[in-house]
Amino acid sequence: MAPVPVFPINVGHIDDVQELRKAKPTTIPERFVRDVTDRPKMATELSTSTDIPIINFSKLLKGNPDEFHNEILNLTAACEQWGFFQVINHGIDLSLLESIEKVAKDFFMLPLEEKQKYPMAPGTVQGYGQAFVFSESQKLDWCNMFALGVEPHYIRNPKLWPEKPANFSETLESYSKEVRKLCKNLLKYIAMSLGLKGDLFEKMFGVAVQAVRMNYYPPCSRPDLVLGLSPHSDGSAVTVLQQGKGSSVGLQILKDNAWVPVQPIANALVINIGDTIEVLTNGRYKSVEHRALTHKEKDRLSIVTFYAPSYETELGPMPELLDENTPCKYRRYNHGEYSKHYVTNKLEGKKTLDFTKIQIDNSA
Repeated sequence: MAPVPVFPINVGHIDDVQELRKAKPTTIPERFVRDVTDRPKMATELSTSTDIPIINFSKLLKGNPDEFHNEILNLTAACEQWGFFQVINHGIDLSLLESIEKVAKDFFMLPLEEKQKYPMAPGTVQGYGQAFVFSESQKLDWCNMFALGVEPHYIRNPKLWPEKPANFSETLESYSKEVRKLCKNLLKYIAMSLGLKGDLFEKMFGVAVQAVRMNYYPPCSRPDLVLGLSPHSDGSAVTVLQQGKGSSVGLQILKDNAWVPVQPIANALVINIGDTIEVLTNGRYKSVEHRALTHKEKDRLSIVTFYAPSYETELGPMPELLDENTPCKYRRYNHGEYSKHYVTNKLEGKKTLDFTKIQIDNSA
């Protein structure tokens, strides 16, 4: 008998965190309160001495040979040791960053009835709502999301592209085009950092899948009880994160079993390695668990672009990175199957990556 499909549950307006915030509840609804072991430690208890690496992209694009070589070494270290880095001088016009931020914030500030014209339907991760919710007992994130498929065009749902703000679609098109160029270049240099040909990933990926998700985290009266976004790794090849200006520090990454806050740098973009690159590099470059916290007084906005291979692409560790001393850790699989697996499971650390791992039989 075929398995019964598990679809996300629609989250109603009662669980819309902006509406909750307006209602000024005296206590946090139980649906959002995390178990004691999952609750975040506040910033004062965290190490802030370690900053994630910074890559100067202009040195890769147009630096002299020495600058280029040194920046490739920096990129290698960032990918091997962190899986996260911030990119400065990325070449995207700063006015475009401001524009996408403005239309995203304007969208979230619309009346609830307007935003609900673009609902995230069960079984999908596009539209307005909360993704990755599969049971009535599951804890919810203190976050409102709006997600859209961008490329290739067939993954778009035109009915979900909002009419308000008036320039939303036009701005998102321009922004996504520039971020797509950045992703292609990032993957070129990541390939070179592995000693591989620069065009390897572009040829392998086909028409890459690109999606955007905008996250809005209103202030929360008890940030010590909730999470803005549950710990997870990304199913993408690379992810590009833009943190809204003036937002609270909310992003944290898991480094050496400790949560490290990512301090925003003005006009920089945060990049992280996704599960796809972990598989392709046989674990040399690892995807990293990350999460988002809330703040008592400040809101936070983030704009996230996910860049991944075509759904038809077959993936597995690259032969160039395997030898007799390096056993193959991941099986070959179809990326579309993995994507389906990813969006039909709740965010839970790196658990979705188990789908790709070679299972070792210890019973013999």
